[in-house]
This record gives sequence, C-alpha cells and structure tokens, in this order.
Amino acid sequence: PAVAAVSKGVDFDTKVFEKEKVVMAGDEEFIVRGGRDKFALLPEALKNIKKVGVIGWGSQAPSQACNFRDSLAEAGMDVPVAIGLREGSASRADAERLGFTEEAGTLGNVIDVVKDSDLVLLLISDAAQASLYPEIMEAMKPGATLGLSHGFLLGVMQSDGTDFRKDINVVLVAPKGMGPSVRKLYEQGKEVNGAGINASFAVHQDATGDATDVALGWSIALGSPFSFATTLESEFKSDIFGERMILLGGVHGIIESLFRRYTANGMSDEDAFKNTAESITGNISRQISKEGIKSVYDSLDEEGKKEFEIAYSAAYVPAMDIVMECYEDVESTNEIKSVVQSGNRFKASTPGIPDLPMGVIDGTHVWKVGAKVREERDGNFACHPFTAGVYCALMMAQIDCLVAKGHSYSEVCNESVIEATDSLNPYMHARGVSFMVDNCSTTARLGSRKWAPRIDYNLTQQAYTAVDAGVPVDEALIEKFKNNPVHDALAVCGELRPSVDISVTAFNDEVRKELR
Repeated sequence: PAVAAVSKGVDFDTKVFEKEKVVMAGDEEFIVRGGRDKFALLPEALKNIKKVGVIGWGSQAPSQACNFRDSLAEAGMDVPVAIGLREGSASRADAERLGFTEEAGTLGNVIDVVKDSDLVLLLISDAAQASLYPEIMEAMKPGATLGLSHGFLLGVMQSDGTDFRKDINVVLVAPKGMGPSVRKLYEQGKEVNGAGINASFAVHQDATGDATDVALGWSIALGSPFSFATTLESEFKSDIFGERMILLGGVHGIIESLFRRYTANGMSDEDAFKNTAESITGNISRQISKEGIKSVYDSLDEEGKKEFEIAYSAAYVPAMDIVMECYEDVESTNEIKSVVQSGNRFKASTPGIPDLPMGVIDGTHVWKVGAKVREERDGNFACHPFTAGVYCALMMAQIDCLVAKGHSYSEVCNESVIEATDSLNPYMHARGVSFMVDNCSTTARLGSRKWAPRIDYNLTQQAYTAVDAGVPVDEALIEKFKNNPVHDALAVCGELRPSVDISVTAFNDEVRKELR
C-alpha cells in the first residue's frame, strides 16, 4: 500500500499568491513559485508598504536592493527603495554608483531610513546586528515590518533574553546563495520569466495580518524560483551550519587534504588541482545540479564505482564526526557567540591587542597552482572517483544530520546541495576559494576559516589512513547512500529548477569591491 505523505514542512496561508503542495521523499510541504509573471501581484501583496529601507551594504544588500527596486518598477509601483548606511561609511560611493542617492531620498543614515520605512531589510553584518538591534527596533514605526535574511538575530536575542517588539511584523526571506549570485541570476533571467536563487521564508510575528504576503512579495521581487516556509530558528541553524560544512568550509578542507594526498602519491601539481578543485566545481557540481547526487556515482564505470565506494566508506564517519559537532555548536548558540566575539576582536577592543583581520585563504600552494590551471583550461573537466566519493560523503553526512534534526527536505536540499552547486561552487570555479568564500557574509567567512581545517584534519588523519590500511568498504553504508530518500527530494527540486545556469567570470561588478 502507498505510504501517506507526512508533513515535515511549515504550513502557511496566503491571500495573494498560489500555494502549491509538493511531496519530497514522502514529506508533504508547501511552496510558492516565483517568476516575473508574478510581479503583477506585488501591488496587492505590498499594498501597505510605501517605502523599503535596506540597512547595510554587505554580501546581500546591494543585490537585494537592486532586485527589489527593479521588480517594483516593473510592477508599476512608485515605492522607493532606500539604503541606510552608518555615518562615514566607505560603501556610500558604491551605493551611489548603483543609483541610490541622497538627492533622490534613496540614501541616508541608518536610523533615519529605519524611521521612514514600512519594510526594513536589516542586512548589516551579524555582529553589527548583535550590537545595534535595540536601537533599530526602537526606531521602527508601529506596524512596520522587520525583514531579516538570516535567523542569526533570533539566536542573539535568545542568548540575551530579549524579544521583538510586539507591534511590528518580523519576517525572514533568506536566499539560498551568496548576494552576488542573487543579482547575477536575476539579470540573466529577464528574458525567460525569471531565474534566481531559491529562498526560504518565515513569519515569526504577524502584528498586522499581512506579514506572510509581505514576505512572499519580497521573495518574489528578489527573483526566487520557489519559496519554501521555515522558521527563524530552523533557518539560522541550517544556514550557519551549512556554510561551515559542505557549502564553504567543508569543500575547502576537502580540496586542501586531497591535493596533498594526490601530490604525495606522485600526481603532478596541475593534475592534482584538476582532480580536486576542478573536478568538484566542474563535472561533479554540474552533474549534481542537473541530475542529483546519486547520478555522480551512476555515471562512473565499474572501476570508478569501486574507487568511489572506497572513498565514501572511509570518509563518511570522519565527516559526520565534525558535522555533528558543528551543528550542535550552532544549535547551542556557541557558534553565534563566536561570531560576535570575532567581530569585537577585529575592532582592537582589547588594550595591547592589534586589530585582527581575517587571514588570506588562497595563499597556499594548491590555489597558486589553480591560478595557472585556470589560465590553461580547455573546457574538459574530469570526475575523479575518489574525489567524488569524499565530496559526496560530506554532502550526505550534512544531509543526514539535518534530516535527523528535523529540517524539511526543502531546507535540506537547498542548504546542502542546490546552494553549493548553483550559487557557490561556480565562484570558486571562476577564481578560486577566496572568490567564493569572501563574497559571502562575515559570519560565513569566519565560519569557513574556522571549520575548513577541522574537515581537512579529520579526513587526513582518519579517512585516508583507513584507505591506506585497506579497511574494507562498509557495504551497508553504500546501500544507505544509494537508497537515501534525499534523492527523491532532489528530483522534485530539479523539476522546479530554472533553465538558466549562472554565468560567472573572474571579474564581476556585483562582487565585493576588494575582489573585483
């Protein structure tokens, strides 16, 4: 008999948009599809929004502000999008370059913009949110909507023992990709009814009765192909955790560890880079993006499958060891406190201690070799079976952890797979690991630097030594991989995927200024 779908996602009601039921790996969830044809619904969804304030100019703010402004204009809405920056901000010139000016009333100081806005998108760094949120919430109009793109602030407020004002809406729209990719795909999708980055959304507090439609209107205006419901708490746990593992830190650790292993075993530097970084960001990512994780294994010949199984079997448990530790550090808010403390250290707040900026992450030999390999590319990218096995082992460990912790399959697939292959890895493919990591938020950049060495160490000390010692393949683990329900969930996500692939070059105007 057929097994009835069990709801694991978050349900919601919308008066404006069409809610669609999807079944992912037997779990019933609800989504809203995006597309430029939905822009005609924005005037109704955002009927009480007379001004949008975007606070900050980090990874997400420029892209979200430009996308929102363009979508409102296309919808025929005379609703200004204004940028709020701190006094003396070095980002003011960048905002002006994109058309936000004091003369037009679309560029001002943080508190002034907050006071005037009906929808306040708080996109300053997480560490800045931790210190400024009381002042920002005090300045908001009664009945206004506080928009977050990360659940981080909830974790901070839980730690502080505080709560949101009861007379405002609190919503979240979290694009599952770095800011530059949100803008890049929005622009690429103008001729095909939209292309973009999927987003989760949440309504934490609805003081006015229309918070859900405001959140969905915001998500559709950003170009999200589909929006799925979550909670602030679930979002910050999955997001902060994911960027430390397979999305950023984990893939960095894999490449460093495998490059050393391959060259130590006699492979040339160039071939080692091609069989690690290029293999992951080339064939492996493209295969996963279009056909799912298991398709990587299925595409290999018999010898390749054996090598994949050896790598996967050896790497899964050492990966899961770090994966679980990281998730529980995020869950307990220890990782959030670490981010806030790091922000304080950067300010040289301790007498006698110098300013402590983030260190360079692409100065090791592997990334110098990578620069040479990219210059000589011929368009052919190998799928190295051992590399694929290690990469898929970490990806599946992350997936299994999130499922065990109760996250919906929409959240699991986007935070563990789609964001990696469709948003982040293309930037590493274009110009190396720093071009990927350092175009992300400060929280992501910090976490990647902290956890990449942990993945590197565990794989080197446990996984590769087990391979060298001839430890037999765990056949049950391989069968679990082949039959994991996430493959069915990814197939559903694949049906919702836009036809457009992101096009990233080594030089992009939308990236962080120092990386242009």
